[in-house]
Amino acid sequence: MVVGVTLVNVLAGKEKEVYLKMKEIDRVRDVYHVFGEFDFVVIIHASSLSELNKTVDEIRKIPGVTKTQTVVGAEI
Repeated sequence: MVVGVTLVNVLAGKEKEVYLKMKEIDRVRDVYHVFGEFDFVVIIHASSLSELNKTVDEIRKIPGVTKTQTVVGAEI
């Protein structure tokens, strides 16, 4: 399993709409609204790096998302 932590920025006023759309994505396990440089922290569980990348691409396509940054971890 591959675990991705994706940091997401969104346009002002689009937070709730983007949050709800991210929660609908199958491989998204948790979404946290945070304060600071990014608006959300998204935890993704995927079976492969390719699947993780597809999930991040889905997030990027949500209207209102302006930036993402992902770190990847793998179970040992």
